[in-house]
Amino acid sequence: MDKSVFTANRRARDLGLTHWRLPPGPLNAITDVAGVCVGHTTLIKGEGPLVRGRGPVRTGVTVVLPHAGNLFREKVRAAVYTINGFGKACGFEEVRELGVIESPIALTNTLNVWRVADALADYTLHHNPEIGVSTSSFNALVGECNDGYLNDIQGRHVHAEHVWAALEAASAGPVAQGCVGAGTGTSCFGWKGGIGTSSRALAIPQQPDAPAPTQAFTVGCLVQSNFGRPEELLFGGVHVGRHLQPPPESKSALENDSGEKGSIMMVLATDAPLDARQLQRLAVRAAAGLARTGSHIGHGSGDFVIAFSTAQRVHHWPDSLLTTQTALADEPRAMQWLLPAVVECVEEAVLNSLCAAHTMRGRTGHVRHALPLDQVAQLLQNPILS
Repeated sequence: MDKSVFTANRRARDLGLTHWRLPPGPLNAITDVAGVCVGHTTLIKGEGPLVRGRGPVRTGVTVVLPHAGNLFREKVRAAVYTINGFGKACGFEEVRELGVIESPIALTNTLNVWRVADALADYTLHHNPEIGVSTSSFNALVGECNDGYLNDIQGRHVHAEHVWAALEAASAGPVAQGCVGAGTGTSCFGWKGGIGTSSRALAIPQQPDAPAPTQAFTVGCLVQSNFGRPEELLFGGVHVGRHLQPPPESKSALENDSGEKGSIMMVLATDAPLDARQLQRLAVRAAAGLARTGSHIGHGSGDFVIAFSTAQRVHHWPDSLLTTQTALADEPRAMQWLLPAVVECVEEAVLNSLCAAHTMRGRTGHVRHALPLDQVAQLLQNPILS
């Protein structure tokens, strides 16, 4: 495997992109939303020809925790949205129905969904032994992308201990991006993709007579990118893909493909006090951010969004029938800022997943090359292309 990590610490902003209107948070990561934690387990093992069930292994799991407490006992408001349903997402229907998340969000590869869901169930049962005995059951939430081009996907190499390790490692600090966790073996626009993240720090103007002139909210996004044709790639509106193509050894598989077969998982977080309906409005706008990277959301693409708010918790055993919670008094004013924040976050997170990834060689000599960032930067500086 190519050990090059020359792009590991670079991000889309390092290439001189200036088209975004809203400022990022301090980390420019989903963890800028207070309380959110992210953890990865990365599995890289073996070289050479594919031996089904044994390797080579280029996969992993990524977990996103809306807070570090007990999510079953203290749920968060949430929504899910399916842009294109060519995927194996687990747990979406109950979120659609009830509007809450009661599980860590796990991302992995397509054929590992059920093992990861099983591990989440074991983890939650360990911390909540009353489940299924004296209270209700549990809804595991798992998303996926197909990493079979580089990985022995039939081996389903992500096991319970790997999920638990990601959960134990989850932290609220900087988020590793690129070829880590669930993004270890994924591709994006024919190049090496992976995990990407971004955030926006909002100062929303209030009415002139309000106690404070602005209201601060944060929106964050984490993606697992695995989609797109090379010629479609856009960086800040510049058609990079028309002028920059992957080497022939990795491009040939895409040239023989009859349609876009890829996926993306997008996780949105905010500290704005949104209900499930409002969170779904945010989730819908993720498609606009995806389109800004060049995706047309192809026939065989699975594009899924999970959105949640950390503003308030929904207790499994509430003290009373009624409760008082903060809600938006002026939804139009808030959405005027929150919706474009989602669009910008998704776009930048996808581009970061490309910029942070390094070249990786997987099964049977398959390779995904890192996007050559120096060449991208030169294209971005060409006024004719902008």
